[in-house]
Amino acid sequence: MKKVYFKTFGCRTNLYDSQVMIGALKDYEVTQNENEADAIVINSCTVTNGADSHVRTYISHIEKTSKAKIFLTGCGAHTKGESLLSAGRVHGVFGQSEKLKIDSLLSEEKPYYNPGDLNHIDNAIVDDFVGKSRAFIKVQEGCDFRCSYCIIPYVRGDARSMNEEKILEQISRLALNGFGEFILTGTNVGSYGKGNNSSMANLMKKISQIRGVRRIRLGSIEPIQITDEFKEVLDEPWLEKHLHIALQHTSPKMLKLMNRRNVYKQDRELFEFLSNKGFAIGTDFITGHPGESEEIWKEAIKNLNELPLTHLHAFTYSKRDGTPSANMKPEVNGKLAKERLHQVESIIKEKNYSFRKNNNLPLDVLIESQREDGLYQGFDQFFNKLLLKSDEDMLGNWISVDKYEIKRENNYAEL
Repeated sequence: MKKVYFKTFGCRTNLYDSQVMIGALKDYEVTQNENEADAIVINSCTVTNGADSHVRTYISHIEKTSKAKIFLTGCGAHTKGESLLSAGRVHGVFGQSEKLKIDSLLSEEKPYYNPGDLNHIDNAIVDDFVGKSRAFIKVQEGCDFRCSYCIIPYVRGDARSMNEEKILEQISRLALNGFGEFILTGTNVGSYGKGNNSSMANLMKKISQIRGVRRIRLGSIEPIQITDEFKEVLDEPWLEKHLHIALQHTSPKMLKLMNRRNVYKQDRELFEFLSNKGFAIGTDFITGHPGESEEIWKEAIKNLNELPLTHLHAFTYSKRDGTPSANMKPEVNGKLAKERLHQVESIIKEKNYSFRKNNNLPLDVLIESQREDGLYQGFDQFFNKLLLKSDEDMLGNWISVDKYEIKRENNYAEL
């Protein structure tokens, strides 16, 4: 039987999509060693120029080290697929909607470009995640927001929700297979419910009633998606005490340029409310977007310092052709954008350290992996990393840690 290797870039949605393809295979054997693969499927990300660059670099690596046929899927299939196919660098390109046809796609003798459609809704059931101790569950696809800098709605389509019964069936199967933590993911997770008269809060309540479900974690959501109904589940023990709420910036002027729907004053009130409930709070932040003047930046930093943030996913602005921001002026020097990025990262790093020092609760940790130095690694209910020293095999175990050392980069414990 021929062997196929999957290389996944980008977000948790891509991790889920790769697992769907793995689960649909019948004519190929999955290998964890790219050097023995007859086919290599690259599930790509295109959210930034850097993401595109990582994919091209990986293709160059394969071209030098392997004779395997290369197939491209994911978001990059819609933006870079045709050019890579024309250059002869990939054998086939297919969109996310085609992934259940993986056997026939890998068997095509002639090069092809099959982008599929952007209205597709997954009906696949995934009942295992290879090498994982937590499960990623895609609950929706696409995005109705049209932030001026973002290419994703053009490659993932408009927001649409997965079938609720399928989601619950999938989680039931995974719980029976020993999974206890479930990460709900999608292009714009908080828009779940569109088209099926449900909501994220309602879905989580139903998931929590499934035997074996211990912790539910959400992907990135928008401030306006923390509704009154959502607030009703904030005290539930199954909800992770960490929410990642996308801001992208904290200057009202910049939020307007970015065509964002959030308002800083309301963001601050929401974050303070969540912090008072004991939540760790993460956010996304973009530096160097066109129009980010020194005045705007100073305002952004002042506002950022006021927010009770603990986690950060920040990156410098990346020009994406076809988006409104691509034509905005004045542009911000790349070096300055990186300096601002490091400034934001430094602020949130200190905030995280303070949060962990001020926390006096036991840590509920799922041990996910073991490092080369023998230490086990997992994340607690606040999505903070714990390194654990133990002579016992702890992989996949849930542990409660009362005594631990708070280091700058992570918490540390010994059992």
